[in-house]
Amino acid sequence: MAKILREGASYTQRDVVELLGEFSAFKDRVIKKFKELAKELEGKPNEHELWVNLYLISSDYAEEIAGKKHKLQELQKIS
Repeated sequence: MAKILREGASYTQRDVVELLGEFSAFKDRVIKKFKELAKELEGKPNEHELWVNLYLISSDYAEEIAGKKHKLQELQKIS
């Protein structure tokens, strides 16, 4: 569960480790996608395609986070 980092807020060690784990996984996916994209665009001056793919990566991540929040809310309602 990703939490918004706010100035003055306190977080447990578990929260911080969880946040760093999520960020690391996201970073790894982005690096992999950009390596694939770099191979595809090698020798092609198509900046538009680069921005479209960047948008798709970021929207996939946003949907993933929204899905996790929704599942967590459902679990909390059941409890």
